[in-house]
Parts: sequence; C-alpha cells; structure tokens
Amino acid sequence: MLLREITEKREEQYLSKYAALSKNTRGRDNPQPLCDIRTEFQRDRDRITHSKAFRRLKHKTQVFITPEGDHYRTRLTHTLEVAQIGRTIARALNLNEDLVEAMALGHDLGHTPFGHSGEEVLDEICPYGFKHYEQSVRIVKILENGTGLNLTYEVVDGIANHTGDNLASTLEGAVLKYADRIAYINHDIDDAIRGNILKADELPRNCIEILGKEHSERINTMILSIISESMDKPVVSMEPGVFKAMMELRSFLTDNVYIGSKAKAEEDKAKGIIRRLYEYFKSHPDELPPGVDTDDIDRRVCDYIAGMSDRYAVYRYSELFVPRSWQVL
Repeated sequence: MLLREITEKREEQYLSKYAALSKNTRGRDNPQPLCDIRTEFQRDRDRITHSKAFRRLKHKTQVFITPEGDHYRTRLTHTLEVAQIGRTIARALNLNEDLVEAMALGHDLGHTPFGHSGEEVLDEICPYGFKHYEQSVRIVKILENGTGLNLTYEVVDGIANHTGDNLASTLEGAVLKYADRIAYINHDIDDAIRGNILKADELPRNCIEILGKEHSERINTMILSIISESMDKPVVSMEPGVFKAMMELRSFLTDNVYIGSKAKAEEDKAKGIIRRLYEYFKSHPDELPPGVDTDDIDRRVCDYIAGMSDRYAVYRYSELFVPRSWQVL
C-alpha cells in the first residue's frame, strides 16, 4: 500500500464524520496523477509554500508599514500564526489539519504592498475593484508561474471565503476564518503595545475579563471556546459570550490602531506610491510584465502592483519619480 493510501485510510478511520477527506476532494481544474507519498491537500500545502507569492509575504505589511524593529509581524508571520492556530483547532475537532494548513498558508497571497491601505487604493482606482481574497484566488488559479498552482477545489474555496460574510463549503474553511481573526486581533494588540500605540491597561476591561489579560491567555480562551462549542457538530462556532468579546476587541483595534493612530502615520504616503505607480504603468504598458490571461491594461497594472512587496514598490517609485544625483560618466 502506498504511503498516500495509508494516510487516506487513517483519515477515514480517525477524522470526524464532518471532516473533508483528502480522497474525496472535488479535484483540480486540471486533473493530475496522484502522488505516491502525499495526499492531495498535502500537495497543495507544498505548492503554496514553494511559490514566489508566498515568499514575497515576508516583505509585506501586516499593520506597521516597513517597520524597523525585527519583532513586528509581517504578512508572512501572520500567515504562519494563522496556520498554527488553525491546525490546533482542526486537530482538536478531528478535522483535516492538512486542508486547514494549506488554506491558511494561501489565504493572504493576494495582499497588496502596504497592507489594507494598498488594498483600499486599488479597490478605488481599479475599475474592477480589488479584494485581497479574490486576488489570492487569482494568484493560485492563474498568475503564479503563468499557469497557477492547480490547487484542489477545497483549498481554493477556503482561500476565497476566509473573510467577511463569505462562507466556505467545508468546516475546515470555517476553522480558517476563526483562526485568521484570532491571530490578527491578538498579534496586532501585541505589536501596538510594542510600538507604543496602546498600553495594556487601555484594552477594554470587559473583554479582558472574559478573554484574558495576557496574549497567550486570550488565544487559548478563544481556541478552547471554539472547541467546546463545536465538538462533534456539523458547524464550527464560538461560544456567544467569547465571540462578542472578541468582536468588541476587534472594534477597539479599529478605532484605536487601524484608523488614525501613529501606526498609520505613513499610510497616506504609501497610498500615494500606489496611485503614482498605477498611473505610470497604465500610461507605459510596455514596461509591464506580459499579461497572463488578458491584455486589459487595468487588470495587468493591478496584478503587477498587487504582487509587489513593500520595498519593491518603494524601489520602483524611487526609480521612476525620485531624481538621481548627477554624475559625470
């Protein structure tokens, strides 16, 4: 029996009846021979991890734009924290850890340089609008390597539906949605305190009494609440009181960190970089990489800019718009 078949058998024997089994995947757009060693979801995890889009996340903003300190989160470290939290929840609920991990590693591939401020600008100026989760899907289905990563339906579905009112078709996708919130709420608090944007005693008292005072305590409370509320059920949910406290804490961060705080002091400059680059490349299409699936100029410019890291966007802006010192050749 192949190693893959042993793993598939183990999934069938030990996972919840509500879990997504790798052998029952709805498949790929372009069918391929199965791997002797890895399940289909494990292959997706590996394809994402080895992609260029994944590597670029290390130089993309989470909250603080190009932070100087080594300990602030980037989009990559956020992604890794989401994957860790997601696997913990999935394992406790006997869901498919490999599927959750693959979704988590790919969920933010489509984020722009400069975080949500970059996303807001592209959504405003691109005639098609812009949502990072839609761009993540575009990357894994089309842009990466010029052909996409040819992932399974379930992984793409989880990536597409990890935020907002969107609902994934698997419980593993629901786990990802919670893991994403748990990760960013707690690590953004941590980074805001490190950056002197917040003090620990400024956090809403009622939320802290329910969730916990320390970073690890809050994460543990949220994870345990999901496990307690969701065990052996066909839905993934959080206890109402804990969910309410979590969302109140997120609202607090929106009011005190995400909008108008010192953490956002450079945001207008970042937005200006995105705007100038968009205008320039739209009027200089010959300087763009070849279009993968379209000759539409707005789509090509949007793809190019969205794929940039923070520092590459700054480099291109400087190269195009900042005068160089004159030198005698």
